[in-house]
Amino acid sequence: MSHPLVSQFNRLRYNFYAPFYDRLAGVFAGQRRRAINLLEPLPDERILIVGAGTGLDLDFLMPCRRLTAIDISPGMLAKLQQRARSLGLAVEARVMDGEKLAFVDGEFDAVVLHLVLAVIPDPVACLREVERVLKPGGRVVVFDKFLPDAGHASLLRRSVNLMTRLIATDINRRLGEIVAATGLTKTHDEPAGFGGFFRIALLRK
Repeated sequence: MSHPLVSQFNRLRYNFYAPFYDRLAGVFAGQRRRAINLLEPLPDERILIVGAGTGLDLDFLMPCRRLTAIDISPGMLAKLQQRARSLGLAVEARVMDGEKLAFVDGEFDAVVLHLVLAVIPDPVACLREVERVLKPGGRVVVFDKFLPDAGHASLLRRSVNLMTRLIATDINRRLGEIVAATGLTKTHDEPAGFGGFFRIALLRK
């Protein structure tokens, strides 16, 4: 399936998931909190949340006053805007493709990439765009599921991946390969659940 078709499919399926997404992804609250603590966002920094979904990260970004959230799904962003209002947060929410960010170079101090790189059709294109819109010295925090950089997907994992890709996500992507295709540097990497199946990493421009 071509990237435009995959992006269209993602928009449709996440619009469908929006009403009950919080019950599925809400189980990762601890990992989201940990990741944002590692990011150490400052109140006046410009923060971009890519693939922001229903805004589950907003609870941990309360001190931040310059938040921008993008997602390919209007349904997800409608839920995010409701959450932002309930929290008293001013968030600029925009429907946007994470592979084609409509921002100028060096616009943001930090970027949140939670459960995005395993879902988006081209994770390298996404991370290169994130690198472009980051200021020099800017940080990126990643939380997602990855195959170990030195590991190989078993036949079972490859078979399961055929199903998970249709439902939501690719479980056989390697973070090291994605980061290596950019100029970003990985400064921290830690397991974040299910025996290291999920990881949290901090990157710097």
